[in-house]
Amino acid sequence: MAMSDQVAELAEIFTLENRNHVAARITSYGGAIVSLMIPDRRGELADVVLGFDDVAGYRAGAGYLGALIGRCGNRIAGARFVLHGVEYRLAANDGPNHLHGGTKGFDKVVWDAAPRTTPAGPALELHYLSPDGEEHYPGNLSVQVVYTLTHDNELRIEAAATTDQDTIVNLTHHSYWNLAGHAAGTILDHRLVLDAERFAAVGAGLLPTGELRSVAGTPFEFRQPTAIGARIDHDDEQLRLGFGYDHSFAVDGVAGELRRAARVTEPASGRVLEVFTTEPAIQFYSGNFLDGMRGKAGAAYHRRSGFCLEAQHHPDAPNQPAFPSIVLRKGERYQTTTVYRFLVEP
Repeated sequence: MAMSDQVAELAEIFTLENRNHVAARITSYGGAIVSLMIPDRRGELADVVLGFDDVAGYRAGAGYLGALIGRCGNRIAGARFVLHGVEYRLAANDGPNHLHGGTKGFDKVVWDAAPRTTPAGPALELHYLSPDGEEHYPGNLSVQVVYTLTHDNELRIEAAATTDQDTIVNLTHHSYWNLAGHAAGTILDHRLVLDAERFAAVGAGLLPTGELRSVAGTPFEFRQPTAIGARIDHDDEQLRLGFGYDHSFAVDGVAGELRRAARVTEPASGRVLEVFTTEPAIQFYSGNFLDGMRGKAGAAYHRRSGFCLEAQHHPDAPNQPAFPSIVLRKGERYQTTTVYRFLVEP
């Protein structure tokens, strides 16, 4: 991983392998998942996450492949928010809006990393101190993220944070999944279930309007298994605005409790991904802006060759009073858990 940038040279790649020979490679640069080897119904392993061969790829590459996202995942309208009467101006790195923590979000820093052994399975513990004013956010934010690859073939992501000044936080994880294999092409035949009765309608710039709209009778109804591509090109205003799916869904059940948010099945391999989270929402993104970037082993990642299921709060929460708050106050502790569980169907 030799690079000219001295900070990036400090990054390492760690391998976690459980007793089923399922293996995850994770880099301390951005906390990104580089690869994840998962068996199919015949027991054959394939790498199911899009990524790059080395840290140079993550440093130069777009798309936030596999990365930890912060301080605030998703979009903030006008790259601004008001907290306790004070306006904070953030980097406008998505047109006039702020996206995924700014110009140098948590995906572009080197985390302190240490492998751990736990009864559940091998783990990697990551730490990062985001200083007051970084990307114009207030407060020194101390963040800990633990990846655990359990012996039940779960990738468990537990994050916690504290601050010395009231601030906003909305951490998430941004892997692109293709259960047929990272270089297998389109994900449109994957069958998706979203445990969500409502989604956040968007306007220009993919910013929420504030309306949580029923999925019933729309192309956003995934309460029963449905191919991702079944309605993705329907003549629907919300799909036109997102160039496909790029929307936040309100997860059924009680936020703060670990419950299922999604299930995805790849028919040919039998691989199944289930997502559980304590977060109030999950962003389903169908890889609409992948543009043929070169990934691992020279693979070309074209449009809709990977999908994201990002457990988080709704976009633009600081400017949408009806959405759950993302304010973290001094003396409080931010905590969130998301679990990606892998199964096979016969």
